[in-house]
Amino acid sequence: MNLKELFTEDRGVSPVIGVILMVAITVILAAVIGAFVLGLGDQASSSAPQASFDYNFNGEDSVNITHGGGDSIDNSTIDVTIGNEDILDSGDDVADTDEYTVDRNWPESISTGNSLDISVEGATPSQNGDTVRVIWNNPSGGSSNTLSERTWP
Repeated sequence: MNLKELFTEDRGVSPVIGVILMVAITVILAAVIGAFVLGLGDQASSSAPQASFDYNFNGEDSVNITHGGGDSIDNSTIDVTIGNEDILDSGDDVADTDEYTVDRNWPESISTGNSLDISVEGATPSQNGDTVRVIWNNPSGGSSNTLSERTWP
């Protein structure tokens, strides 16, 4: 083997490695562009608000839910459920069911100190061990998150 020839070799990177690198760069660019074209980039940036809710249960017949602190939340993105029943669907002004009555609705923008009164008429959520949930629905579509929940005592 001639060492002089080895050090004077002027060929670059193998063509195979060059092709592999070009394919990898093309695939990565296509994935990034595809994610933004399909709107996946917007949904990833919409995260659930951080808020706390206080629950004041008045025996077996009513509950008061108060926004205790954190982010303000648009009323149109909030659901309230007791057990498996929707009490207040996103954006509803008044919510009455056969078993529950909402006495006072949250304002359009729910912030610290705003409260919601729910009265029970005939239902027994305390005996059933029902859970009261405040659920946030992503306005961009897709996921929903339970912001707060409490089991009826």
